[in-house]
Amino acid sequence: MITFRDSLNKRLQDPNFRKEYEAIQPEMDIIRAMVRLRKEQHLTQEDLSKRTGINQGDISRLERGTRNPSLNMLKKLADGLGMRLHIDFIPKEATSEAL
Repeated sequence: MITFRDSLNKRLQDPNFRKEYEAIQPEMDIIRAMVRLRKEQHLTQEDLSKRTGINQGDISRLERGTRNPSLNMLKKLADGLGMRLHIDFIPKEATSEAL
């Protein structure tokens, strides 16, 4: 049986695919962190909506990756999850080594 990771590693050998995959990683990192924290805190999207004032539909679109959050929205989400928002710049070499 081929795992997702095996399939992804094979596709990442294609330079065009790798470029596109790396381009969406910041968004995917945000989505994964947001969903992980929400679930760890046993919150529904509606619960998070009430905490942040962000429409539940917008939270759903963020989690599906069909909406990009503004910096202000990220701050509201972090606050609603009891977190502090931290954004950092890292060298590009470090991101490709992490794959």
